[in-house]
Amino acid sequence: MGFFNKAKRIKHLGFDDGWFVVVGIILLSFLTDIMFSRNSFARLPFIEATINWSVSLMFSTINWLIMRTILIFLRKKYPSLKDNKIRIPLFFLSIVFTVIAVDYMGNTILGLIFNESYNNPLRSRILLPIILISTMTMAIYEAVYYYILLKNSIQEEEQAKRAIVQSQLDTLRNQAQPHFFFNTLNTLRDIIDQNTREEAKEFVNRLSEVYRFILEAGNANVIELREELEFAKAYIHIQKERFGDNLQLDWQVPEHLKGQMIIPMSLQLLLENAVKHNVVSKAKPLLIQVVAKDGHLTVSNKIRPKSTQLPTTKLGLKNIESRYRLIANKEVEINGEDGSFTVKLPLLNATDQKHVYANPDY
Repeated sequence: MGFFNKAKRIKHLGFDDGWFVVVGIILLSFLTDIMFSRNSFARLPFIEATINWSVSLMFSTINWLIMRTILIFLRKKYPSLKDNKIRIPLFFLSIVFTVIAVDYMGNTILGLIFNESYNNPLRSRILLPIILISTMTMAIYEAVYYYILLKNSIQEEEQAKRAIVQSQLDTLRNQAQPHFFFNTLNTLRDIIDQNTREEAKEFVNRLSEVYRFILEAGNANVIELREELEFAKAYIHIQKERFGDNLQLDWQVPEHLKGQMIIPMSLQLLLENAVKHNVVSKAKPLLIQVVAKDGHLTVSNKIRPKSTQLPTTKLGLKNIESRYRLIANKEVEINGEDGSFTVKLPLLNATDQKHVYANPDY
């Protein structure tokens, strides 16, 4: 691997180690000089001390570059974390062998050049600290390598989680649309049975406008409450073609809350269920209250069940609950006591949306 190729350094080492090599070798050379030559600069003339230090610098440079090359080779051969039990022992043995071999050969060459023996009996004791220092230095490479592997592992895991969650949301969103289609077909059937052809045609025209909203909402996981209200009011307008004043809505949504977020089609599904499962007649008009306050959008109506229930897929509320959990980890409150049916939908801010990938820098 070319030492001066930055891209390859980062690929195999996890970071650009150019500065680390330079600083590390210089520090290691001074440590070596202190241990081998008892700090040449403190006891010898500057020129002689520089020569002694240059020898230490040479040994440090050769050791570092050989160990670094072995490190890269072992990472290529044993790249994964599960290979640690093979790679790390081999690397440690390589460090020991490199320090001993470089020291022996270097001192042999120096002995030939200066006609002096550099292999005194005490030298073997000094090699142990050099091995330990070299091991600790190379451990920095290993620590960075572990960090990069862990970071990549977290990113891959969180990307997989994100893909799973997004797939679940897509399934639920696609589930909600056929649910709406199923119920509107039942409504259209009733209109055809009870009203004129022109009224049925008008219903279909209004319905097409509603479906245009569904298409425009696209793949959004959340939308502004303002948009959901427009959609819900368009849906109620369609139902009023059928029920007239027998269907009444009490909208209590302050303007300053309309910028908050909500799950698409959630309000519409609740209104749809209320119309579908309750009597709507002149004798028993259906009043649905839609109130936004205290961080929730509350939809409530008195329970007046029809004598004959229309077919139901039982997907509406479960769909809303599942999407809120996946997107914001928020619970939808449902209460069917005291003769009223009430559902509270959490209003969301941008910060409420659950991040499905962790911060790998944590």
